[in-house]
Amino acid sequence: MPGEGGKTDMERIGLFSEMEYVTVGDKYVSQFNRSFNEAASKNRQMLPGGSKEMSSLQAGYFDPHFVRIFEGEGYVNLNQVRRRHMMEEAKKNLGKAFLPSSGDKKPCGLGSYYGTIGGPVPFFSAQSKPKEKYEPPGKNLYTNPGKKGTGYGYANITIGNQFSHSTDFYDAAKLNYKKENEEHRRLLKGTAFKLNLYPREYFDANPYFFEKPLPPIKKAEKKETLANPFKPSSPGKKAGGMKAGTFDPYPSHSADPYVVKLTSPISSKGAKIFHPPGGPKSRPIESVMTLNVKRALNMKNYKTASVQSY
Repeated sequence: MPGEGGKTDMERIGLFSEMEYVTVGDKYVSQFNRSFNEAASKNRQMLPGGSKEMSSLQAGYFDPHFVRIFEGEGYVNLNQVRRRHMMEEAKKNLGKAFLPSSGDKKPCGLGSYYGTIGGPVPFFSAQSKPKEKYEPPGKNLYTNPGKKGTGYGYANITIGNQFSHSTDFYDAAKLNYKKENEEHRRLLKGTAFKLNLYPREYFDANPYFFEKPLPPIKKAEKKETLANPFKPSSPGKKAGGMKAGTFDPYPSHSADPYVVKLTSPISSKGAKIFHPPGGPKSRPIESVMTLNVKRALNMKNYKTASVQSY
């Protein structure tokens, strides 16, 4: 059917010709009445006869009779082979086998040296060792019991003798200082040493000293602050569909006459409008994996095909 622009459906899809139909003229078979495997009901079929279970009978094996691995071999006595091997190994011994003089000795209880290699240890012997004669120490020092009292205001409670009372002058420290001061002045030969220089604060002249008078101090200008904040005379207007909240008034209406606009004419009759060529058109395709599955697995080999081949 020709569509819009005078193109057929095949041209719009991008195909050269219409795909062929394989089942043209075939009878319609309903999907419910269609058999899954038609070949299973035609001609002769393979009858395996059921599965066989493993048993001691010959029916459980593939061969008709039991096949031996070795046929016509001689009988071998394993005991005789083992004895021959032991005799060959015994010939390699230089002398008789080593036999201990007696059996192993087992210890009989804890602390017993019976069965040990070294025997008893004298250091761990339980016998008493000889000791020196005990000499008791001398008697302790006998003293009189301690005298009661704290020492303040109690006499004869110290280890030594009591101190004798000695008189002391009331102004002894002041009189001693006066004597030492008089002795010091007597030893002086002159007055104290004084320099004839005017005292200064620094060793050198002050580098920051400025002789000129300083300018007057500038006073910081204080900004005048408004007493009350600014408040508009009235609140802002809200737009209510009549342009009441705008700064300028609504402009006046200007009536424009209705005129049909003409299209721009083509400059020459022979010139045509340029249409770019169409790019590659896409079409429905199948994936590579689907094609390989259809090629490898079909209605003829779906029984014999195995999963490992894919």
